Amino acid sequence: MALRKNWKAPKDAFSQTGRAFRKSLPILVSVLMLLALADTLIPKQAYRRIFTGNELLDPLMGAVIGSFSGGNPITSYIIGGELRQQGIGMLAITAFLVAWVTVGIIQLPAEALMLGKRFAIARNAVSFCLSIVIAVLTVLTLGMTG
Repeated sequence: MALRKNWKAPKDAFSQTGRAFRKSLPILVSVLMLLALADTLIPKQAYRRIFTGNELLDPLMGAVIGSFSGGNPITSYIIGGELRQQGIGMLAITAFLVAWVTVGIIQLPAEALMLGKRFAIARNAVSFCLSIVIAVLTVLTLGMTG
């Protein structure tokens, strides 16, 4: 009898997790669709027109665009290489990629639903600011300003 009682808690937890997942599934699918749409609608050549070489504005623009684009770390190497081949500065590329991986404006509704609105907004704001700081520190550390 005691063994049966011990299985009740994990069974209830599993059931609650399943209900929460089913509730959030439409939002997660929507977020994935928005990410794919944004990635398709923003051509890679457009970035060259946006980044002008200004060392103050380029990291900010990179962080803003990266925040709305959203992506994963594995493909960031490819995108970073493509941007570098187009002559975009390392400050802009680094800020773009750090924000691209850590900030998620498109995912914000799903994150707010799962983790709370206040936490989601605070995490994204901190990640945005730190993407610029990390870009500057990385470029200064590596000595790759061009």
